[in-house]
Amino acid sequence: MRLCASNLTSNSLPYKVLDRSRLGEYSPFRMEPFPLHDRAMDNLRYIRETMERATPFTAISGMGEIAIGATALVASVIAAQQPNFKLWFFVWMAEGLISLLIAGWSMDRKARAVRMSLISGSGRKAVFSLVPPIVAGVLLTLVLVRAEFVIPIPGMWLLLYGTGVFTGGMFSVRAVPAMGLCFMALGALALFSPPGYANYFMAVGFGGLHLLFGAIIVRKYGG
Repeated sequence: MRLCASNLTSNSLPYKVLDRSRLGEYSPFRMEPFPLHDRAMDNLRYIRETMERATPFTAISGMGEIAIGATALVASVIAAQQPNFKLWFFVWMAEGLISLLIAGWSMDRKARAVRMSLISGSGRKAVFSLVPPIVAGVLLTLVLVRAEFVIPIPGMWLLLYGTGVFTGGMFSVRAVPAMGLCFMALGALALFSPPGYANYFMAVGFGGLHLLFGAIIVRKYGG
C-alpha cells in the first residue's frame, strides 16, 4: 500500500493538482488591495452628496421677495395708466427683468450668508424645476402676441409662474410651494375672469403674494 501511494504522483492523477503558491499570480480573479485613503474619500463624497440632496434650499430671500412685490405694485399702477396693450405689456416685461435681477442678487446674498452654494444639489433642482414653466410662458406669450390673442396672457403668466414656483419649491422651505399654489389658483381665476380685471390680478399676484410670503420667509427662515 505504501508503494502504491508513493507512485501516485500529480502526473498520474486524472486531474491536475494546482500549485497554491502560484495560484494568486495567474488567477484572473486576483484583486489589488483598495487604498484606504481612496475608500475614505469615496465615503465622504457620498455622505456630502446625500446631505446636499436632503437639505432644503434655504437661499430664497424673504427680503428679495418683498422687494419684488413692491416693484410689482408700482408696475401695476404704471401699467393701469397705459392707453393700449402694447405699452401695458412693455411695463410688465420691464418689471419681469427687474424682478429677475432682484431675485438673483438677493439669493446670492443670502446663499453667502448661510454658506450654501446656489449650484448645490437642492439649489440645482429648484432652479431646473422653475425654468421649464418660465420658458413655456415666454414661448406661449410670443405665440399669443403674434396671433393678437392677448386676453389670456395675464392668467397664463400667473398660472405658469405659480407652477414653476411650486415645483421648484418642493426642494425649498414650505412657504415657497404654498406661494406657488396661490399663484396657480389666482392664475386659473384670472383666465376665466373679464379682461378688465387682468391688471388687478397681476397686482394681487406679483405684488401682494410676493409681499405676503416674503414676510413669512423673513419671519420663519430669516432675511
